[in-house]
Amino acid sequence: MAELPPPHPLSRRRVLGSMAAAAVGTPIALGQLASGATPASAASRAAAAQLLWHPDPSSDGLKAFEGIEADRGGAHPDRKYVIVEGGDHYRFNIWKDDRDTTGGGDRQRTESKGMVQGGSTVKMRDGETWSLSYEMFMPTSLHGTSKFTHIFQTKTPVDNGGPYITLDLGRSGSTETLRARAYANSGSPDIASTSLAPLRNKWITIEWTFTIGSSGKAACVVRNGTGSGAPVAVQGSMSNVKMPDQDDYQRPKWGIYRSVESASSDILDTYLLFRNFRASKA
Repeated sequence: MAELPPPHPLSRRRVLGSMAAAAVGTPIALGQLASGATPASAASRAAAAQLLWHPDPSSDGLKAFEGIEADRGGAHPDRKYVIVEGGDHYRFNIWKDDRDTTGGGDRQRTESKGMVQGGSTVKMRDGETWSLSYEMFMPTSLHGTSKFTHIFQTKTPVDNGGPYITLDLGRSGSTETLRARAYANSGSPDIASTSLAPLRNKWITIEWTFTIGSSGKAACVVRNGTGSGAPVAVQGSMSNVKMPDQDDYQRPKWGIYRSVESASSDILDTYLLFRNFRASKA
């Protein structure tokens, strides 16, 4: 699939979407990765899971999130950073000259934060096990970098703690990687890591399972395609993962948050697409 073209100018009505969203099936029960469960027990867990977040871009628009963090200094008021595109997916745009208000000018961000269903915030708390899944499209212009580039992270709103879990685009020499990481653990170890190149310019699937807590668990599956039958590009799980709720809750964030101190050839005008968000509590 070729890299998608830049969006056409959009009205506010278009930004919030006007077309019907594509439907998807229930996400895979990922708990079996960490527990070694049999198919039967995994199916039982899937049946018992509560689907608590399943936004429709065309009707929910940006109300699917607690908020958007982009151009927080107001330097580019005419730019559209997070939009609904085509009625069925979200587009996150970023430009190489964007700068966030944090970090003294060394970083940029276009992110959504949190999960909102029917006007209520969906919260992940200590002791709970959650499955999050979504489909994602990464164009050629979105590079792995030698400094940090997060395209998913979890934090705690009460103290802005974290990130605890991240999905990163990394670079070592000419090799670019997609890395799921226990970022708050010592050394920010990989939960799973694979080559980035084969996953570009197509819709892929990301599936997470989290058990929230100071010594929690995390599992990640990356599928090279969409649907439960898509081949697994990489998967992994980890115990003793630091992701407490800090007497508040763990909040996921999606988008592009990156250092601009990487090579300038890796900091390009680019975008990231998401669709079919799902969050279930076991």
